[in-house]
Amino acid sequence: MLTSGINFKNFEIKKKISLVKKNLNSILKKKNEVMISLSQDYKNSFDKHFLYKYKKSLNYRIIGMGGSTLGTHAIYDFLNHKIKKKFKFIDNLQTNLFKDKKKFTNLIISKSGNTIETIVNVNILIKKKDKNIFITENKSSYLYNLAKKLKSDIVHHNNYIGGRYSVLSEVGMLPAELMGLKAKNFRQLNNLINNKDFFNALVSNVNSTLYFIKKKKFNSIIINYDERSENLFNWYQQLIAESLGKKNKGLLPIVSNMPKDNHSVMQLYLDGFKNNFFTFFHVAEKRSKKINSKSILSSQNYLKNKNLSQIIFAQKKATENVFKKKRIPFRSFEILNRDEKTLGELFCFFILETILIGQTMKLNPFDQPAVELIKKETKKLLI
Repeated sequence: MLTSGINFKNFEIKKKISLVKKNLNSILKKKNEVMISLSQDYKNSFDKHFLYKYKKSLNYRIIGMGGSTLGTHAIYDFLNHKIKKKFKFIDNLQTNLFKDKKKFTNLIISKSGNTIETIVNVNILIKKKDKNIFITENKSSYLYNLAKKLKSDIVHHNNYIGGRYSVLSEVGMLPAELMGLKAKNFRQLNNLINNKDFFNALVSNVNSTLYFIKKKKFNSIIINYDERSENLFNWYQQLIAESLGKKNKGLLPIVSNMPKDNHSVMQLYLDGFKNNFFTFFHVAEKRSKKINSKSILSSQNYLKNKNLSQIIFAQKKATENVFKKKRIPFRSFEILNRDEKTLGELFCFFILETILIGQTMKLNPFDQPAVELIKKETKKLLI
């Protein structure tokens, strides 16, 4: 057990790097802004009175790019069974984008306040009758100045927390509160650092990942058996790629959604090149549609009285068994509770893992210098 809500089976590589444990202790002691945002010590820059103004809204729109929306989208999909409000995510430039006649509460999120795609989408979408909340740094920028002009509420984006690490700050927790969820239930670091199983699994996991990198296995493939976790791994994909992809180093995170990918890329995973390592991810569903046993032909009797969850779990176990026989390296997450606490624990695990890998590889996991080059080049071409 990783925690009470997560069964975790680590890679079977037993490779110890003493520096990993030392680095983890150092990260936890420093208590930088990212670490604080994962804990109960973090103070939101909004309060309950602020939320009351917007909680009666039924339709919300999250407008942003990358880390400004990915974490919130992960929360919305993973915990959708608990959420009664409707949230739309505008997280790309779309040629077919059109104004919706509904009245929305828009959450416009950009750390810098100058993200070009967000500026364009805001220009096309927001209407006079909409309510608007801007989450951006407390400094002059296009979106900050627009918010002032529209007399909209501004929630300050902590300038020490980059977008991909911001899910448990205002960026993710303000929308979560509007969804009817509780921010304090996500912030689990205080409990986790006293959990020896969590601590040891994290260190062992990073040791294994560094071993794979040394052996030139650079593809980290997520074998995802939960459709409501697809956006969790889109968030994870950005976290890993943007944090570690620098100085000719890094990992390529690939999200593979099952069981449909059994019928496309699984052949490659099993018998193709061997520079991959894998993460299996499954959520135990308590309610799942049952097979109509009366309609099943006798040749497929083994499907009778089964539900979708049982079939998916059998496919996951079967794939793990084949991977084991073929000695293909994998770890496995089995989620027992689909709630805020468990999702918060996963956010903590993946964020700590990423920072720890980066620091052990002597990379700065908090910047993204190459992406800034494209932003500057795009602006030059549009002037």
